[in-house]
Amino acid sequence: MSTALSLTQARNLHLAAQGLLQAPIRRAQASDIAACIGRMALLQIDTIHVVSRSPYLVLHARLGDYPREWLEDTLASAQIFETWAHEACFAPVDDLHIHRAYNRQARQHWGVANARTLAATQRPHLDKLLDHIRTHGPVKSSDFERPEGKGGAWWGWKDEKRWLEALFGLGELMITRRENFHRVYDLSERVAPQLLQPSPVPDAAALDVALIEKAVTALGITQARWIHDYFRTKPRLKDADLEPLVAAGTLLRVAVDGWDAPGYVHATHAPQLKKALAGQLQATHTALLSPFDPVVWDRERASAFFDFDYRLECYTPEEKRVYGYFVLPILCRGELIGRLDAKAHRAEGVLEVRALYAQAGQVWSEAQILDVANAIQRSADWHGTPRVRISHTQPAKLAAALRRALKHLKLKLERPEI
Repeated sequence: MSTALSLTQARNLHLAAQGLLQAPIRRAQASDIAACIGRMALLQIDTIHVVSRSPYLVLHARLGDYPREWLEDTLASAQIFETWAHEACFAPVDDLHIHRAYNRQARQHWGVANARTLAATQRPHLDKLLDHIRTHGPVKSSDFERPEGKGGAWWGWKDEKRWLEALFGLGELMITRRENFHRVYDLSERVAPQLLQPSPVPDAAALDVALIEKAVTALGITQARWIHDYFRTKPRLKDADLEPLVAAGTLLRVAVDGWDAPGYVHATHAPQLKKALAGQLQATHTALLSPFDPVVWDRERASAFFDFDYRLECYTPEEKRVYGYFVLPILCRGELIGRLDAKAHRAEGVLEVRALYAQAGQVWSEAQILDVANAIQRSADWHGTPRVRISHTQPAKLAAALRRALKHLKLKLERPEI
């Protein structure tokens, strides 16, 4: 471990791998959706949309403005697919066989476990539903009536919804497209005809190595104990588990100032590692992150990289929340400097910042205030809610500073010479 990185250098290497080190240099193109998901290896799906649903926010932080339908188009064109992984995720189609094999052999997740249980007890119903789809084509859950009323969580779903999800968990159905973000299910071989071609089935050891490499590549740099969380594999790894990959030159072991364990970099990132060591990776991007962004979805990792303790509170009872319902971490030039709870009021054209909190002990500079105001306004414009309303900040005086910065940005747009 003769190579030693400062924490800032390690952080910048991580952000570079995730596509968050610098702002995009051109307008987004449709092909960037698949490329961005390929870079991250996963894009987690969540349906909460007080601002936008999480996958759209994750992409916006990296690509800037883009039409949301590009994500659905990318799915419908089979450049990506849906799978259980970290949770429900979009993944690059090139990884289809790896995910299907891991889910079949080793995945420990309630969605897959419930699918196996249902298949053991209700197989005739599943087969009947498969025959219906085979004959009549793709279906949505809403195609089936629920006489007794609306459903909710897994235990409140109508039978057909549970059967569709079970067949998806078993890999017999895939998601061919989404309509208004609702899944449309079809036979897997029709969604991905490549599944009909004979291909070797990777064994458990090969799957483990493949997913380790993909996780380390997506993270840029990571400790051994963080790797398993990326794809939610088992077990949590130790340094000794990575020794064969280090010996083979697949992974590079490095020291990071302040870490009590070594970091690991995939060999394909050796040029970026060299740049990081030379101080040539400079963080210049500011963005609002989704609560389900890979950068913050591992609480321990986010704390080690950014000294940022982040916990999703939307599933916490309101009276127990500290920061708010759907809180967006604020990335500013390589640091997580705060968080904001926002809501898009589309009918009014207003993005409400219900609360914004600077990191404890930090005093934002004028440059940081302007960067954050820019990020908020970009998000507001993209949401079709160009008027920003700031209700509460901590410290309180930050509200006035942000309002001034937002007003200045509006004036610059109206009078570019300013």
